[in-house]
Amino acid sequence: MHNIAMTELERPPKRVIVLHDERQANRAEPSLLKLTDLKPVVADGLLADQLGRQLHDLRISVTDRCNFRCSYCMPKEVFNKDYPYLPHASLLTFEEITRLANVFMSHGVRKIRLTGGEPLLRKNIEILIAQLAALRTQDGEKLDLTLTTNGSLLAKKAVALKAAGLQRVTVSLDGLDDAVFRSMNDVDFPVADVLAGIEAARQAGLGLDKQGNFSGIKINMVVKRGTNAEQILPMAKHFRGTGMVLRFIEYMDVGATNGWRMDDVLPSAEVIKLIQSEMPLVQLEPSQAGETAQRWGYADAQGKHDPSLGEIGVISSVTQAFCSDCNRARLSTEGRLYLCLFASQGYDLRPLLRESNSDNSINDATITTALAHIWQGRNDRYSELRSSMPADTMSATTASKRVEMSYIGG
Repeated sequence: MHNIAMTELERPPKRVIVLHDERQANRAEPSLLKLTDLKPVVADGLLADQLGRQLHDLRISVTDRCNFRCSYCMPKEVFNKDYPYLPHASLLTFEEITRLANVFMSHGVRKIRLTGGEPLLRKNIEILIAQLAALRTQDGEKLDLTLTTNGSLLAKKAVALKAAGLQRVTVSLDGLDDAVFRSMNDVDFPVADVLAGIEAARQAGLGLDKQGNFSGIKINMVVKRGTNAEQILPMAKHFRGTGMVLRFIEYMDVGATNGWRMDDVLPSAEVIKLIQSEMPLVQLEPSQAGETAQRWGYADAQGKHDPSLGEIGVISSVTQAFCSDCNRARLSTEGRLYLCLFASQGYDLRPLLRESNSDNSINDATITTALAHIWQGRNDRYSELRSSMPADTMSATTASKRVEMSYIGG
């Protein structure tokens, strides 16, 4: 059954999208509403968009650099040695990030995820984590503070990250077979070093919950048909019973440089069917509103979830859109606010921060009002509309290009 299933998962591709480097610096942006025209908003921790989705999560990209060249995110053909990364002066400082995070929290943000690029490449990232960990929500609670990493530096950083206040970590790992993994990261990085990083995170206590499980350590596997689909079962077996949550992510059409095609997408339903052929699963209820991953628990002999065996998740942006309850905002490395992972335009918040720093003409109350009006105008639901949209190709206009995943994180 296993060999037959793998053959079905590896159909040859039919259509190719040309790799294309879309520069953020040249992207047309919606202008921030004139501050003088905005009705002042007093934050009350409840901020909804036009579809009634309340702001809850903020993802912050701290660098546009990465030491991997995964084809679905930063293909070598585009992100080569001549690629002009953002200069340090363009990046938000840790103080600017913390200030913005505090304003977002006044609007109801309770969870912050640090992303990249590879966030552990940002020098002294532990300082930023400590600053964010010191913030409190309007009702005095700590932030849910987490970070997504490729794991390459985790063995060196895990203890310091935990000491700084990081609570949880998500590690990207696209297979256990070393040859497959080296091919996917395209820099010949060994899988053993990532596994060592995951173990270091566990030993440091990252992701440890009140029950003593490491459910706060999540493993993300992007599944690409014909590339790493044969790694699904080995990955499921490896992390089953460890307390860690393995999540399978459909290959997504983020940006315009990864050569995405629908033929490469392996629907999550097929992933679940494959795993169930060897390890019984039972579907679980969402753990919280706006959760992107559909949860499945490993079942015991009676067909009930056995918590000791753990669970998996599937993130199905392509085949099962979850736009209806998406509650996440994304902040780029240089301070642009994006309201959707598939957005083509963002709001540049950096001038608000730096003008206020120079002459105090813009204070936090003004930024609070600006953020409120931006989120209240949000009506994004790209995944629900995907089938009716044109493919992102070289011939499309710059303004219609989607932002790259490496720029705002996944």
